[in-house]
Amino acid sequence: MQLPDVSPRSFLRITQVGVVLVVLNVVSGAAVRLSDSGLGCPDWPTCSRRHLTPPLALHPLVEFSNRMVVVVLCVVAAAVLGAALRRRPRRRDLVWLSAGLVGGVLAEAVVGAVVVYTKLNAYVVMGHFMVGIAILTDALVLALRAGRDPTPALGTRLVGRSETHISRVMLGLLALAVAAGTATTGAGPHAGGVGAKRVPVPLADMARLHSGIVLVLVALTLGLLVLLARNGAPEAVLGRARLLLGAMALQGVIGYTQYFSHLPPLLVGVHVFGATVVWSAMVWFVDGLVHHPAEAAVSGAAAPSAAPRAPAPAGGGLQP
Repeated sequence: MQLPDVSPRSFLRITQVGVVLVVLNVVSGAAVRLSDSGLGCPDWPTCSRRHLTPPLALHPLVEFSNRMVVVVLCVVAAAVLGAALRRRPRRRDLVWLSAGLVGGVLAEAVVGAVVVYTKLNAYVVMGHFMVGIAILTDALVLALRAGRDPTPALGTRLVGRSETHISRVMLGLLALAVAAGTATTGAGPHAGGVGAKRVPVPLADMARLHSGIVLVLVALTLGLLVLLARNGAPEAVLGRARLLLGAMALQGVIGYTQYFSHLPPLLVGVHVFGATVVWSAMVWFVDGLVHHPAEAAVSGAAAPSAAPRAPAPAGGGLQP
């Protein structure tokens, strides 16, 4: 039986659902660790060797709930790939990104099994979280590209080369900050279960490293915002930069509060969710440095229209 064709608008909605589920997967995975439920189900893919489902107890239910989120995410990722193949018009970039989403989810499931069989080894848990961030990146890029025209010639650079290079450095610094934050958690008290191997570095030292990277990132973001305003960047770019800075500031407040309040699990969970928000804001900001008109089939317009050109920044004019 041949599957029905998928419209660009419907495909965009499916990808947005995928982004929400990826974030839910990351947060529910953090809940497993923060509630010491990492070995609530000591086997994989079943909860135990003799039972697929968990007993009615807190830790097994929390662990198994995260696995169910992964199952739903696998189904949605497969649906996204199927929709990309049936999308009319079909676009190769969306098919590849959809395939990457499926591959990432399957890879995270495998790493999750390794987490269980290594008894919550901190380094494997760190890798598990970073795979989740990679999946989130793929899902975000897929959703952003699904709603716009794919023609490269229609893209209009809204800022100069200097601002673009600084933004890419910021993205790299944020990736480093997320990795350092994951290592900080690996050195902290929330191991996910009794007896789990921890990172053999004092928590205070890891926290200083993590916060130092974040402070450099915030300073660079402030400097970029000043540069964008001075060079006459469009309000759309400035708005995204302000939102990114605000998300970073709020995440920093939560981070310092959780540290000085001795890492209460609920606040640590909020901080994990904040990491997905900041990462999403960064990807959205970097993507917005080039304007792409909406695809006609998504926007309902007869044809895509070019964005008005912004004033030429100092040190280099706009280039299509």
